[in-house]
Amino acid sequence: MSTPAHEAGRRSREAAMARDKEAWLAVFADDAIVEDPIGPSHFDPEGKGHRGKEAIAKFYDMAIAPSTLTFNFEKTYQCGDEEANVGHIVIESSGYRVVAEGVFTYRVNAEGKIVALRAYWELDKAAASATPI
Repeated sequence: MSTPAHEAGRRSREAAMARDKEAWLAVFADDAIVEDPIGPSHFDPEGKGHRGKEAIAKFYDMAIAPSTLTFNFEKTYQCGDEEANVGHIVIESSGYRVVAEGVFTYRVNAEGKIVALRAYWELDKAAASATPI
């Protein structure tokens, strides 16, 4: 059975793979937060996440727009307003392919909009996987 969180996550992934910024932003609530990855990173030096549509749009421009993404989830757990996916994302950007293994979660509100996208993956491991393409 498909849940609102599953459908919102699917739409988010499809829009990201299609590099459709407007469709990707449309799946988020106005006060949503994106933490990808969770904690400090070159996208988010303070590790506080990207909160609100304007900040999420800037994250898109930095992380998604210049990349080709492929999502490969081996397991999915749907619980209430949330979904957790276990697997990896292949990121191709700037002549390199990187694999980010982890847990990727979506939480939605009553309208089915994403209020939290959280990605648990380790920067060091992903960076070590980089190979030229």
